[in-house]
Amino acid sequence: MTVHEGPSEAPPATTPKRSRKRSPIVPIDEARAVAPRPVPKKAPLDHPALYFNHELGWLDFDWRVLHQALDERLPLLERVRFLSITYSNLDEFYQKRVGGLKRQQAAGVTRLSYDGRTPGEQLRLVTQAALEIQAVMSRTWNEKLRPVLRKRAGILISDYGDLTAEQRESVDRHFFDQIYPVLTPLAVDPGHPFPFISNLSLSLAVGMRHPDREALYFARLKVPPFQKRWLRVEPSEIEHHYVPIEQVIARNISGLFRGMEIVSVHPFRVTRNADLDRFEEEAEDLVAMISDELRERRSAPVVRLEIDQRTPKQIRQLLLRELELDPSDVVDVRGPLNLGDLAEIAELNLPGFTYAPWTPTVPPRLAHEGETEEDQDIFSIIRRGDILVHHPYESFNASVQRLLDEAADDPHVLAIKQTLYRTSPNSPIVRALLRAAEKGKQVAVLVEVKARFDEASNIEWAQILENAGVHVTYGLVGLKTHAKVLLIIRQEGGSPQAYCHIGTGNYHAGTAQVYSDIGLLTADSEIGREAIQLFNSITGHAPDQSYERLIVAPRNMRRIYYELIRREIVHQEKNGNGRIVAKMNALDDAGIIQELYRASQAGVRIDLIVRGHSRLRPGLPGYSDNIRIVSIIGRFLEHDRVYWFGNGGESEVFVGSADWRQRNLSERVEVVVPVLDEIIRQRLITFLEHALADNRLAFDLNSEGQYVQRRPASGEPQRDFHEVLMTEALERRGSAGAT
Repeated sequence: MTVHEGPSEAPPATTPKRSRKRSPIVPIDEARAVAPRPVPKKAPLDHPALYFNHELGWLDFDWRVLHQALDERLPLLERVRFLSITYSNLDEFYQKRVGGLKRQQAAGVTRLSYDGRTPGEQLRLVTQAALEIQAVMSRTWNEKLRPVLRKRAGILISDYGDLTAEQRESVDRHFFDQIYPVLTPLAVDPGHPFPFISNLSLSLAVGMRHPDREALYFARLKVPPFQKRWLRVEPSEIEHHYVPIEQVIARNISGLFRGMEIVSVHPFRVTRNADLDRFEEEAEDLVAMISDELRERRSAPVVRLEIDQRTPKQIRQLLLRELELDPSDVVDVRGPLNLGDLAEIAELNLPGFTYAPWTPTVPPRLAHEGETEEDQDIFSIIRRGDILVHHPYESFNASVQRLLDEAADDPHVLAIKQTLYRTSPNSPIVRALLRAAEKGKQVAVLVEVKARFDEASNIEWAQILENAGVHVTYGLVGLKTHAKVLLIIRQEGGSPQAYCHIGTGNYHAGTAQVYSDIGLLTADSEIGREAIQLFNSITGHAPDQSYERLIVAPRNMRRIYYELIRREIVHQEKNGNGRIVAKMNALDDAGIIQELYRASQAGVRIDLIVRGHSRLRPGLPGYSDNIRIVSIIGRFLEHDRVYWFGNGGESEVFVGSADWRQRNLSERVEVVVPVLDEIIRQRLITFLEHALADNRLAFDLNSEGQYVQRRPASGEPQRDFHEVLMTEALERRGSAGAT
């Protein structure tokens, strides 16, 4: 799929011709779409031509992120940050998606993807597509961002060879004082086997000769990961003057191999498979199984070798042989490897080259104290009515964290139950749970130890909580618990009262600053009762629960979404007002897609706001004429999930943790809750309408798989979704009684 500029209106319903016009943002020749198959007449709804490829959709998202790095309308250091994010995203893609395809191919899997491709066919497609995006990332840094950083921001990233003699002496002194003592050269010869290369580590491949022999010797030198990647150059007329650490090591490497002639020194980097087989049903101890998997992941097969394009052929062949790779697994890089480390540069404190600082506001209901002391606690505020909190526009600390802190210290609170999928280092959430346990409250936490790339930290948190007397569940066999639910039981007037937070995002104070997430604080008795049932099912053996308010996967979520979509078909047929607007991270569930196709065929108007990949092809005549898909990429990462069904004028809105993905509906414990308060419901509908009206951050997806960025028409004001929401948050702060 392709990223390029286009008009601000929605894509046409008919299939457009492929444009060959070059874009000033992302060259279309460098972001070629893999053309979807033509749709045969009267094709059934499960026909492969009706689906985009899932794996290529991941890379489409990376193209849209990379687009931000090339967009000159953004502050310069934010463009650097987006380049860093794209590189890190691609690392994850290789570990999870490419690793998974390679595992399937090796196992002889012949099952076709929804778009009709074998694992081997998909692997060839994504490998070529990933090479293209990696090449554009390198050119973006070398030819665009690096030169303009010096010209506009006074940030100079020098090569070692461009330094003055005095500057070289300075960085060399730093090398011998700070770096040399911790380096460990590892030779390869009959007495020294090829060393283990850790995942995503930066290494130097050293070729050398003995003065009396012609044989070429090889050694690997790992760049210390605890050192900053960009070393400050002093003295310099430029305040922010840096040189890559690997170049400083390379220029001083002869000191580690005295008596040898250094022939070549070139950086390389490996990526290992993170998609390993897991047999949970056979595990006697889930934590032990995950710990074993983490150990296996360290030595998992290599799926990618990034290497300096100037690396000699003999060294290259040695690496391929020892790492058991094919030439197709090699990525030749011009310029520095691992541009993800540019995050260090993006963090420089240079006002004017980053977004203007944003301080989340306190939700109005939580900012205004009650008239009496009893009215000032958060529980009395929630009892007066549900509260919607929207991060990062509104403060996580002043809402969710405050609720948990007050619950930990309140003598009337009897119990706290919570799901933890991911949380922050030195987590204030965990500290509050520990404090509650120390004060004698019953605390039960489900810590999901299968959260990808957070397994180790989650096991550590779980053990800390367990040691403090918290009742810890380590996840469910066969299911990930992805639900975001906090339940507090408080003694009031002789009986227990339930308070809940149900949200779309993790209980993570750090990501709450940059992820757009929604949470509902409620004292609704029915929601509280069903939240109690939910925790009974996930901390004990009580799977046969019934829910009327909560929508819970895999229990009833798929069925209810099917019913809600089909109900809009009925409204469309009766009154012509079928309407669906849904906002999510990704869309890939075939069952949901087919229901949406049926609704579109019946005339239901459907708008889908999907940040990441989508298997659904919008705008296909006879199938998805009435479906529009938009992706919003900007300052904040769109992470909230909101679902609006028109219901013949009696709108229903739902928020929660689940996307319309097969894994969310069938393989995870998820919770979505209906919004009962009319004011909150209307606020969320307005929120969705703002997203659809954006003409600055939005990309429209057309039936050919091209993402076309919207631009304001001549004379049309710019509507930036994130700026609109920041403005509204500031306006609410001054409005007493707002929700």
